[in-house]
Amino acid sequence: MQRTAGKELALAPLQDWGEESEDGAVYSVSLRRQRSQRLSPGEGPRDSQSPSPHADAFLHYRTSKVRVLRAAHLERLVGELVSGDREQDPSFVPAFLATHRAFVPTARVLGLLLPPPPPPLPPWVEIKKAEGQDQSFNKNLRAVVSVLGSWLRDHPQDFWDPPAHSDLGSVRTFLSWAAPLGTEALEAEKLQGNFLEEAQQGQEEEEQPQARAGPPASAQTRSPDSQEGCLEEEEGLVREGPDLLDFSVDEVAQQLTLMDAELFSRVRSCECLGSVWSQRDRPGAAGTAPTVRATVTQFNTVTGCVLGSVLGEPGLAAPQRAQRLEKWIRIAQRCRELRNFSSLRAILSALQSNPIYRLKSSWGAVSREPLSTFRKLSQIFSDENNHLSSREILSQEEATEGPQEEDTPPGNLPSKLPPGPVPYLGTFLTDLVMLDTALPDMLEGDLINFEKRRKEWEILARIQQLQRRCRGYCLSPRPPILAALRAQRQLSEEQSYRISRVIEPPAPSCPSSPRVRRRISLTKRLKSCPEREAHPLAGVLGTPHPLPPVCLQVPPHPVLEPGTLLLEVPQPLQGPRATAPSSLVRTRPPVWFREPCRSTMWPSPGPVTTSSSKSFLETGSS
Repeated sequence: MQRTAGKELALAPLQDWGEESEDGAVYSVSLRRQRSQRLSPGEGPRDSQSPSPHADAFLHYRTSKVRVLRAAHLERLVGELVSGDREQDPSFVPAFLATHRAFVPTARVLGLLLPPPPPPLPPWVEIKKAEGQDQSFNKNLRAVVSVLGSWLRDHPQDFWDPPAHSDLGSVRTFLSWAAPLGTEALEAEKLQGNFLEEAQQGQEEEEQPQARAGPPASAQTRSPDSQEGCLEEEEGLVREGPDLLDFSVDEVAQQLTLMDAELFSRVRSCECLGSVWSQRDRPGAAGTAPTVRATVTQFNTVTGCVLGSVLGEPGLAAPQRAQRLEKWIRIAQRCRELRNFSSLRAILSALQSNPIYRLKSSWGAVSREPLSTFRKLSQIFSDENNHLSSREILSQEEATEGPQEEDTPPGNLPSKLPPGPVPYLGTFLTDLVMLDTALPDMLEGDLINFEKRRKEWEILARIQQLQRRCRGYCLSPRPPILAALRAQRQLSEEQSYRISRVIEPPAPSCPSSPRVRRRISLTKRLKSCPEREAHPLAGVLGTPHPLPPVCLQVPPHPVLEPGTLLLEVPQPLQGPRATAPSSLVRTRPPVWFREPCRSTMWPSPGPVTTSSSKSFLETGSS
């Protein structure tokens, strides 16, 4: 018996069998093994609960065939919504409703899904005869009503089609005679009212004067090479009112978490699809994915606040600027405790950007404990193994059990165990864009590749699960902090670099050596180069930014002197562009030649560079 139990654990409960094709559809077939309980000969189905002593002597299994739709024509996919077996394929309906906009508009699906209304009965026909309608028609009718109920509840924005909302009108017309008293009809009526209210609010906002308009563009833009413009920008950064860092660490982190959770909860899953998000930069696509763009804007705002507060006052001494760096590190740590990975990533991206990272004097004044915290937080978003570290940490945070919304009202949630987490949306956007690029939309025979949509649905389902958990945050808005956050001036990439160079001017270039090269030891030449000074974060941050190249003293135009050792045989250039004499052409420069060092600007840290108008979030998913 023990040997039999061991074999039972070794057998897989679900085994792939192959594929089947029928009527323009391809199914993936698998065999499911389920253990069945065989009763002893003397027992009946309703006998006593005491099992027979020989009931477990043998293991009995029941094998069932499971078919999952893999690819089909559009008509067959819509028909599967009504006639499909939800016990065998429970994920088909939610996967179709969440991803259908990638390959078919909503109006087309409704045209195939909704049956026409039945003809009116003649007056001489009794109602009792009408009750004897075809049972299959009633079953399909109930299935359509059920699909519409899930559609209205989970994806209401699919029916947004101003000003008439014709798709929602078709659904209301169908439900008026198919299920006039059902919850689906009430949901459709409520959604219609919400759409009308949103349209009215949008019209009122357009009629109001633009009171929030900023200064004219001429007052904000200056010549990048003008010293006067740079000084005016530095003075313009000083503003009246409380600064964002004047508030406590907990207050700032909680407000950032509140805003991130609200924006993430409003994200529409269909806007995250790779086929939708990848089209955002095309002409005429400015209104594409507005809810995702809102999270991108918030991410850039937080990054800009860090840059503006650290670089905002060029006259600060290095210890004072180090205090600002330390406070932002503590805010990032508090965001980690609140499980807000969105603002955590934004703060770290700003601190790792070139304009802040190159401030060696300021980083040198930061104490050891904040530097250690910064190192640990930076390891969360390591690029190794496709951001494996951040994925694992997010999965662990999802598995953490907290108070549920159904059992405990949001007002009674303890602050020590906050809900969430709020993820960094760029990870999911990158996965969906890569998935959309790797898998084809159509298969042989003009069949829609629904297996691709299932894989997309697995990611979207995780986003929706995180959205439900983010709605449990119990945080109250603080208008002064929100006002300080909005009032913080956002620096462009060019402005950040210029101000950073004003704070710590770049070291002068390495002096040129004489034309006749002397034998100087490598150690002596390295000591004479200012670029070899160690960065305060070189041993703390785990070198997220490459160190500057070795600066050697070389002539501006290398001259081959008599006795110069050639370390390789000159080779002629290959191809049509080989116009120089073969005796003067090398495949690569010799060892003694290096490009002169130009400045102390630190190289870019990889995909996360600076706070340019193209966000860090967009960079990972473009």
